[in-house]
Amino acid sequence: MADGGSAGLGPLDIRAVMAALPHRYPMLLVDRVSRLDKDQSITAIKAVTINEPFFAGHFPGRPIMPGVLIVEALAQAAGVLAVESLGLAGSGKLVYFMAIDGAKFRTPVEPGCLLELNVEFVQKRSSVCKFSGRALVEGKLAAEANFTAMIADPPAA
Repeated sequence: MADGGSAGLGPLDIRAVMAALPHRYPMLLVDRVSRLDKDQSITAIKAVTINEPFFAGHFPGRPIMPGVLIVEALAQAAGVLAVESLGLAGSGKLVYFMAIDGAKFRTPVEPGCLLELNVEFVQKRSSVCKFSGRALVEGKLAAEANFTAMIADPPAA
């Protein structure tokens, strides 16, 4: 890795994503990482398929990925970015949502789409990070949001 985190990592496959995130099916919404620039940004992919459990009810006859899950996918990509940038792998620390601001949904995300998740650090501290995220389908903006996450220990069992 070059000084200042300028060299990018990627691609990272599903095993690397699962090593960084605690999420599992059906809540794991990042399938791979195309590029990760530590301390800066991440580009990840969610392959949206008709087999997603939410499509059964959202909406019958017109399946559309719920906007809240698009934002969750952006947050999970941010989680991978935070884990890699802050050296949290294997620490047991989790990345928790704290706030979502300015979420906007521009175009429906349907089965068969590759959802490109682009997330950048806006502010990075040891316990609280702010991010800006954009989700695209074929280069077209589908959703965007700014969000804040907290780095913390998992809850006691």
